[in-house]
Amino acid sequence: MESHLLDKTIKFVTETVGEDHVLESEPMREHTTFQIGGEVPVFCKPQNKEQILKLIKYFNENSIDYYVMGNGSNLLVSDAGFDGVIVQLLDDYSDTEIVEDGQGFKVSAQAGARMWRLGMKIAEAGACGFEFATGIPGTIGGAVMMNAGAYGGEIKDVVDSVTVCDRQGNEIILEKDELEFGYRTSAVSKKDYIVLEVVLRLEKGDKTGIRERIDELTEKRNNKQPLDVPSAGSTFKRPEGYYAAKLIDDAGLRGLKVGGAMVSEKHAGFVVNTGNATAEDVIALTDKIKEKVFEYNGVKLELEVRKLGF
Repeated sequence: MESHLLDKTIKFVTETVGEDHVLESEPMREHTTFQIGGEVPVFCKPQNKEQILKLIKYFNENSIDYYVMGNGSNLLVSDAGFDGVIVQLLDDYSDTEIVEDGQGFKVSAQAGARMWRLGMKIAEAGACGFEFATGIPGTIGGAVMMNAGAYGGEIKDVVDSVTVCDRQGNEIILEKDELEFGYRTSAVSKKDYIVLEVVLRLEKGDKTGIRERIDELTEKRNNKQPLDVPSAGSTFKRPEGYYAAKLIDDAGLRGLKVGGAMVSEKHAGFVVNTGNATAEDVIALTDKIKEKVFEYNGVKLELEVRKLGF
């Protein structure tokens, strides 16, 4: 970004969200679960919807590149970083409200609410149906955008409506039947919307049973997934009729390394950072995986991880 535009942008962003919520020349490895990524000139953390809409309108009107992120759990940032503004919707924009009514429970959550914390609050209220999602990394905003799922459930099963904004900064409310949910996709991602708030509909359940189910799924995750090392979760989308991890395993790629990036020994569907991986290492490794899997059984793997700054 040219210096005069950068100075102007920093001034506007700081006036909008407050000095304490703006970082300059910020390394993205500090904000992604992969722990990989170069610097961005401006990193900001808005605290309310009005600030978000104001930022988006300004960026659009001034042709400033920006990227809206949550926990960075499904993101690979290039080693050169990203020459724009990062807008992070996370803990500063994560208010939730749980109300019991005649239909069960209505749960309203701002986009930055972390799935684990939201799931624990829902369980404590005695609402059921969100157990499958409680251990999914990231935020409710990201989960809605990609229709995240696990253990037989998907976000589409529990969403009632979503408030989004478009890239011009217009606020839009999408009802469930307008969200076009599919496998790891939704109208939000197709139309490049930004999730602001989510309303979930859940049923009343037994608190003890809900917690037992969450504990059971947590144990499964801990036993099967390499949660003790940096990664971006499942690296590839599941091809129709197959499982990415099994395809990678069958091609003999478990443990394959390029630089500091490695196919996890514990779960072949995860590419992990063994400590010093670069984004280029990850790209080289995932390209090799796609090539070898296609050679082995003719299936084309597609990245589930989003790339930024390439």
